[in-house]
Amino acid sequence: MNTEEKVLTIEPLIGENCKIVNSKLGEFTEVGVFNFYENVVLGDYSYTGQFCFLQNVEIGRFTNIAAMVRIGPTNHPMERPSLHHFTYRRKMYGFDDKDDEEFFEKRKSSKTYIENDAWIGHSAIIMPGVTIGNGAIVGSGAIVTKDVEPYTIVAGVPAKIIRKRFNDDIIYKLESIKWWNWSHKKIKENFNDFLLNIDDFVEKHYESR
Repeated sequence: MNTEEKVLTIEPLIGENCKIVNSKLGEFTEVGVFNFYENVVLGDYSYTGQFCFLQNVEIGRFTNIAAMVRIGPTNHPMERPSLHHFTYRRKMYGFDDKDDEEFFEKRKSSKTYIENDAWIGHSAIIMPGVTIGNGAIVGSGAIVTKDVEPYTIVAGVPAKIIRKRFNDDIIYKLESIKWWNWSHKKIKENFNDFLLNIDDFVEKHYESR
């Protein structure tokens, strides 16, 4: 199906050959082909491109995630004599009749948070425990090891700040407006305002919030 032909609804659109485990998908969401989700919350209107691998992550609304992105890659037990997963996937190798559930729970607790209206570029990697702020941009191929402030652009390995998208006053007002929490009806009624320049948008909606 071509992008132009897609019509999203309150039911998530899930591409072929996806595996989705213990995850919640919001309204008007889309999951690209060959995605793997484990312990994921995908907020309304957000999407992931093809070949994405997400674990232990909460994603806000209207977030844009390009193809081949990895979020929340899990760690091996570096403090043990062996890094290999036979020490925690014990049943697979016949070493025990149960796996190391404590280890898996520790993995799950190291959550990644992607807030609203962020853009994660192609092939970026977001490490566990990191928070990506509202409206932030992560450049293609970046490896993010630290939190990214709202409306900040980062890129590189490891990712470093390139610049802010807007000045502090605009950022403050956008964070106050919180348009991403508007209803579908309100966004539709104000759709043309999203085509305005940022100053006009903020001037109109900051005062009327």
